[in-house]
Amino acid sequence: MDINKQKKILYWFWNIIIGGISAIIILLLCVAIFAEIPSFEELENPQSNLATQLISTDGKVFNTFHIENREYVSFEELPSAVIDAAVSTEDARFYRHAGIDFRGLARVGVKTLLLHDSKQGGGSTITQQLAKTLFPREEARSRIPGVKQAKLVINKLKEWITAVKLERNYTKNEIVTMYLNSIFFGSNAYGIKAAALTFFNKEPKDLTVEECACLVGMVNKPTRYNPVLNPEQSLSRRNHVLKQMKKYNYIENAQYDSIVNIPIVLDYRQQDHNSGLGPYFRDMLRRTMNATEPKRSSYTQYEDYVADSTLWASDPLYGWLNKNIKPDGTKYNLDRDGLKIYTTIDSRMQQYAEEAVEEHLKNDLQKSFNGELKYKSRKPFSNDVDRDVIEIVMKQARRWSDRYREMKESGSSESQILKSFDEPTQMRVFAWNDKGYVDTTMTPNDSIRYYKSFLRAAFIALEPNTGEVRAYVGGPNYRFFKYDNARQGKRQVGSTFKPFLYTLAMQEGFTPCDRVVNIPYSFPLADTIWTPRSTDKDEYIGKTVTLKWGLTNSSNNISAYLMKQFGPESLVEMCRKMGIQSYLNPVYSLCVGSCDLSVYEMVSAYNTLPSRGVYVSPLLVTKIEDSDGNLLANFTTRKREAISDQTAYLMVNLMEGVVNEGTARRLKFKYGLEGELAGKTGTTNDHSDGWFIGYTPKLTAGVWVGGEDRQVHFDNMSLGQGSNMALPIWGIFMQKVYNDPTIPIGKDDHFVAPPGWRMVLNCTGDDADLEHTSSSESEIIEEDFFN
Repeated sequence: MDINKQKKILYWFWNIIIGGISAIIILLLCVAIFAEIPSFEELENPQSNLATQLISTDGKVFNTFHIENREYVSFEELPSAVIDAAVSTEDARFYRHAGIDFRGLARVGVKTLLLHDSKQGGGSTITQQLAKTLFPREEARSRIPGVKQAKLVINKLKEWITAVKLERNYTKNEIVTMYLNSIFFGSNAYGIKAAALTFFNKEPKDLTVEECACLVGMVNKPTRYNPVLNPEQSLSRRNHVLKQMKKYNYIENAQYDSIVNIPIVLDYRQQDHNSGLGPYFRDMLRRTMNATEPKRSSYTQYEDYVADSTLWASDPLYGWLNKNIKPDGTKYNLDRDGLKIYTTIDSRMQQYAEEAVEEHLKNDLQKSFNGELKYKSRKPFSNDVDRDVIEIVMKQARRWSDRYREMKESGSSESQILKSFDEPTQMRVFAWNDKGYVDTTMTPNDSIRYYKSFLRAAFIALEPNTGEVRAYVGGPNYRFFKYDNARQGKRQVGSTFKPFLYTLAMQEGFTPCDRVVNIPYSFPLADTIWTPRSTDKDEYIGKTVTLKWGLTNSSNNISAYLMKQFGPESLVEMCRKMGIQSYLNPVYSLCVGSCDLSVYEMVSAYNTLPSRGVYVSPLLVTKIEDSDGNLLANFTTRKREAISDQTAYLMVNLMEGVVNEGTARRLKFKYGLEGELAGKTGTTNDHSDGWFIGYTPKLTAGVWVGGEDRQVHFDNMSLGQGSNMALPIWGIFMQKVYNDPTIPIGKDDHFVAPPGWRMVLNCTGDDADLEHTSSSESEIIEEDFFN
């Protein structure tokens, strides 16, 4: 044997020995590496971050809690076109391989890697893409030569093994369903349902073939093929998908020819945390469900602590996420667990409420306020506000800003931070225009003043007897104004507080037609005397008027008279019975509404009147289900009798006068609202707050409008009163509700008199006896009426 042949034998001998040993080592390493491959148990329960759905009473998913905007769709709900488009474009041999398409890998190796033909696409199957989406691997990063490539190979091997496990564990239909529910389509849309709603405002089952092709075309490169960002590239990609569908016989030539020239028609509605119906309601619900057991040290006012403690003990929804755990012992997560929360919101009324707020502020009120701003020397603050007060307000606003907090955390000095607030900066700010914003350059200090110049609003509508919240708006635009003025904010209530005083009077035996002398009434305050300022016309001072006239015209004199009869402590007690839980200082000025309360409290308290004297706690949610439809919780209305049925009906009569002849009469002549309506306007000191709360036999709703700060307000009473600031929102909303035949609320609804009611009330809100007549026009036919 010659030397060359011996060398060759030795060469192969050592290669075989070393190769075998190396193979054994590699296999041992693979065992250690692949130990992190998902087990079959993990495959049964992949972490898909399902969005929690908020469902309205009329069956609409109107908003979600999510990290990834994803909602699950079953195979039966998927249109065949979207499956066909996915298979023909992403994995033509999907139904013929077992998770890995070796023919496809060979194609990629030869045509893509060797011939540099990128049109051939990648070699990952739908199952591999699903494996990568459900069980993402760490990113391959390393500065050591060759390590990054090794990690890529290892990740690919893991992906292959996971894909094979998926194929062994699930049917093809289940795999394609999971795939379409998990992939990212861009614009914060995860899964086919979120994508269909985002780009076409449709359920997946309603998508056309060309719309399915458009969505599937985005999967490869969600930004490049996004029809909003790149319409031409998206159209080209969609047509490529259609061509693939034709190639693999999913559509006929004739169908392809008929739809390939159809343009992409979008109904784009980005589903982010700032969009969707009821964003303020969604955030309020999150706060409610995330609440922890109250601690006294966390509260300034004892009454607020008592109110929240009562909620913790009696309301199962309050703190639900901290009171309930999943079967595995962990807490529920609103952003990941795919819960179905059935709310009391009516999506139609919610839409009308948001439209009403926007229409009034955008088209009318803000324009009027901007007209006044021209004449303010320290805009947006009124001219009568001291400079020191303005600086306090501005200083507070700066300290609450993200800029201040971030610079403070980074170690910037106070002087550096303050200097930055005077440096011009490019920014996007809110604007009442078609886009809802404007890109501009201004200093952060100017941006604070700019935002404070916008009037804010809050609106809540409840259903009498059930307390179900039908609509909830906490501000003019959630994207730019996150603060919830409906429940978090408390503002001076003004004359909207007077009905509580009149309710006390009716409960104690007064009637709407009882007469009193209209003169100022004074109260001793320590070593001084306080007399509420009269707002009545001179011709009525000293005359005898009915109580109905007093409330119809919001007379401070008549309210003061009633306060003298009962005192502030009795008034506070009545408010407690009707659901007011916030701190109320028992002082005489309560008769003209000196206290600060939320729209949420005020509307729920007013709701006692059309609920026939029964206080009904507002109900936000009726039930919660898990992602599989299993019932987790039911919620019911909590009620208690607050006042008599007769008292509530007398208040209806009193407050109808406000609408028919008093400060709210424009509901009739301007907004054309017919039928039985009752309510009360409210205006506070310096016109800082405008209120209107009203009710029909089937709906109670309340509105507040004002500036972020009380120093920002109208200077003109005609513009700054509640009938101009707040009432129009109520009127526009009710117009929309009445005009919707699908909502069973209308002008033919009637307030129901108590059983055995025999009282005849012949007075109106215009009654004022100029001859000082003292006889009552309330005829009590049944002597035991109050029994």
